Amino acid sequence: MSLFTFSASLLTLAALFSYLNARFMRRPAGIMFLLLGVGVALGVLAWGHIVPSFTVAVRGALLRFDFTEFLMGSVLSFLLFAGSLHVRVDALRAVWRSIAAYSTLGVLLATGLVGLGTYVLLHLAGVELPLLPCLLFGALIAPTDPIAVLGILKTTDLDKNIETNLAGESLFNDGFGVVVFVTLLEVATPGETPSAGSAALLLLREAGGGLLAGGVLAYVGYRLIKTVDHFQTEVMLTLALVMGGYALCHALGVSGPLAMVVAGLAIGNVSRSGAVSDTTRDYLEKFWEALDEVLNAVLFVLMGLELVVIGVSPFYLGLGVAAAVLALLVRYVVLTLTTGLLGLSRQLPPRTLAILSWGGLRGGISLALALGLPTGLHPEVFVPMTFAVVLFSAVVQGLTLKRLLGWLTSRPA
Repeated sequence: MSLFTFSASLLTLAALFSYLNARFMRRPAGIMFLLLGVGVALGVLAWGHIVPSFTVAVRGALLRFDFTEFLMGSVLSFLLFAGSLHVRVDALRAVWRSIAAYSTLGVLLATGLVGLGTYVLLHLAGVELPLLPCLLFGALIAPTDPIAVLGILKTTDLDKNIETNLAGESLFNDGFGVVVFVTLLEVATPGETPSAGSAALLLLREAGGGLLAGGVLAYVGYRLIKTVDHFQTEVMLTLALVMGGYALCHALGVSGPLAMVVAGLAIGNVSRSGAVSDTTRDYLEKFWEALDEVLNAVLFVLMGLELVVIGVSPFYLGLGVAAAVLALLVRYVVLTLTTGLLGLSRQLPPRTLAILSWGGLRGGISLALALGLPTGLHPEVFVPMTFAVVLFSAVVQGLTLKRLLGWLTSRPA
């Protein structure tokens, strides 16, 4: 199967699922794409018992496509830029302390607690693994996924303060979580083990460099966009900013995801401040919204299809469900501790922590990081577990968030 044939098949499936969801199901799009992709994957695996060559061909095509490179190497830049383009800086400014705390200190605490909990869980199940790979697993599922979170926010009617906290935290903690994962991965890679000081410097370089790069890219992009009034050129400039900027960050060894969040926030807000014409702003917003929808559809379908590569392992998938419950509990504990330690409760509406905990979904970034684990760090254990965490997050948390909101808002404060 050629790359074009595979890509065409994937886009056709995504378009078909989008039609079925818009026409009949009317559920959160990303979640339904994931579930329908899982359904197709199970069908492919079942058909393999009749025609083994078919399943082998599909698995081979999925392996050649390389989900990790597809998401982390290219698509993530577009999705993060598009997602942050619509977030208002003035709303973020009102809750910046909680977003900063949850997306840095909260991620570090959650990584440690989930890693320790996973270590204990695996040993109780008879799987003897060192602590460091478990901490890597904690790093890849502790942060919430902005792609999944922003998708579910479109279907809910949240208090603006809570919505900004959830969206802002997911945008920044994802980038910071990737930095933590990369730092731990370097520590875990065989060879010369870096000291705690060098690991901290790596973390600072990745995160601080990404934020700085995002600011520089946004400034250059803004200056170029402001000097022309030709929406086709301005759309191309934003595309160049995302693609060229992400590639540059990769070459410099700084966080591309954090850079894209900063650039998207800056470009989106200056475009609303009158720096560009109304026509340009309208085209920019519609272009990035359409691209975001298409890439999200393809991504979630591909996530479901990855089950063909991962396989159905009841033991590890069951451990993954247990890890998903653990991650959910840890998230609530960490949010509560961070809120209490930093005195943030006064700026949060009632029951915010319960909503932030349940609404903190995991998605494609966690799966991409797991699929990219080297052989020595036990991907055969952590990939199916991560897939189960993502599926649990989508089905159990994503599909019940509206009901939870209704129940919480109906109770007296």
